[in-house]
Amino acid sequence: MADFTAEVFQNEFLPDGGTDVHAIVRVTSSGASAGAAATAAGAGGPESSAEVILIDTSGSMGRRGVAAAGVAAKAALNEIVDGTLFAVVAGNGTAQIVYPYSHQGALVPMSSHTRGEAIRAVEQLRANGGTAMGTWLTLARRIFETVPHVTKRHAILLTDGVNEGETPASLQAAVQSCIGVFQCDCRGVGDQWRVEEVRGIASALLGTVDLIPAPEEMAAEFESMMRASMARGVANVELRVWVPQGAELLFVKQVSPTLEDLTGRRTPVNPLTGAYPTGAWSDESRDYHVAVRLPARTLGQEQLAARVQISLGSDPVAQALVKAKWSNDDSLTTRIDPAVAAYTGQAELAQVIQEGLAAKAAGQDEVATSKLGRAVHLAAVTGNEEMTTRLRKVVEIDDADTGTVRLKKGASKIDEMSLDTASTKTSRVRR
Repeated sequence: MADFTAEVFQNEFLPDGGTDVHAIVRVTSSGASAGAAATAAGAGGPESSAEVILIDTSGSMGRRGVAAAGVAAKAALNEIVDGTLFAVVAGNGTAQIVYPYSHQGALVPMSSHTRGEAIRAVEQLRANGGTAMGTWLTLARRIFETVPHVTKRHAILLTDGVNEGETPASLQAAVQSCIGVFQCDCRGVGDQWRVEEVRGIASALLGTVDLIPAPEEMAAEFESMMRASMARGVANVELRVWVPQGAELLFVKQVSPTLEDLTGRRTPVNPLTGAYPTGAWSDESRDYHVAVRLPARTLGQEQLAARVQISLGSDPVAQALVKAKWSNDDSLTTRIDPAVAAYTGQAELAQVIQEGLAAKAAGQDEVATSKLGRAVHLAAVTGNEEMTTRLRKVVEIDDADTGTVRLKKGASKIDEMSLDTASTKTSRVRR
C-alpha cells in the first residue's frame, strides 16, 4: 500500500491590503513501486495494468529507422511484467494492431509465449506511407476501452515526422478523446518532427516528451520508459484544492519534475473544491505551485487560504494547509519563499526558451536574441548549469549576468530541439 505525504513551502505573511498567496506543495509517495509488480501480476486485481506501444512506420522512418524501432520495441517488451495486458500498434497514415493477432483480442497478458510472439511480429515491420498520429491515438483509445476494469493504462508513442496525414483539428480531437483514458509518453527521433506538436500530445495525456537524436538510441530510451511505467503502482491520483468562499484560485501548476499547468483540468468536487488529475505514481516526489487570491483582511487577522489534498478515488490520503496572515512587519511581508521564487523563475525560463526558439524559426532574430538572452540570465541566477550548457549550443554568451547573447551561426536543429524539449524539465528546489 502506498503512503503519501504533503508539505507546504510558503511565506504566509501578507502586507496591509495584500491579497495573493503563493505556496509550493511537495507531495511524496512511498511504497507505490513495491506494489507495481504485484498489481501487474494480479494481486491488485486481475489484469489491472495495460500497455500499448505505438510505433511510427511511415516512409520517412526508412529501413534503418523501422529496424531500430523494432529493436526498441523489443527492449520495451522485455521490461513489461508478466500478467500485464499489452498490444503493439504500427502507425503511418493509418494505424493497425500488429500484435496481438486478431483472433486473440485487442490486448493479451504478457508471458514468455506472448512476448516471443510480439517480438517476432515487430521484426516484420516495414516503412511506408504518411503520418497521422491522431489515428494511432484513436486506435490506442479503442484498445484501452476494451478493458474498462484496468486501472493503469499507459502508452508509448514514437514518431520521426510531422503530422501531415490529417488536419490539426483532427489530431486535437483525437487527443481530447484520449484524455482520462490513458497516459502517453512521447518520443521524437531525429530532427524532422515538431516539438510543440508532440509536446501537445504528451501534455494533454499526462506524459513526457523528449528527443532521441539517432535511431540507435531508441532501445535504451524505450527500456527506460517502460521500466518507469512498470514502477508506477498507484493509478489515477488526484490533487484536490479547496479555497474559502470569496477566494479565487489563480492557478494550480506542477512545477517539478516537469512544468505542467493543471488549472484548466479542474473537475468540480463541490462549489469550493476542484480535483486535478496527476496520473499514476511510483516512489517519487512532485511539487505543485498553488496561487490563491483572497479578500484583503485587517492587520493581525489569519485565514486558511487553501486546503490541498491527495486523493485516491474519493479518499484523501494526505493533506497540506496553505495559510495567510496580515502583518505590518516589512521584514515578514517582503520575504519571498525560496521555493516559490525558484520555480517562478524556472517557469519563466521555459517560456522564454520556447518563445525564443519560435522567433528564431520565424526569422525574427532580434526577438529571438532578446528572449534567449533572458533565458541565459534566468539560468545563471537560478544556477541551472544544465540549461546554460544547452543554451550555449544555440547562442554565444557574452555576459550571462546581463543576458547579453548572440545567435550562434550554424547551430544544429538537434541542439535547438534538445533545448526545447528540456525547457519544461525543472531542477528540484532543495530545502
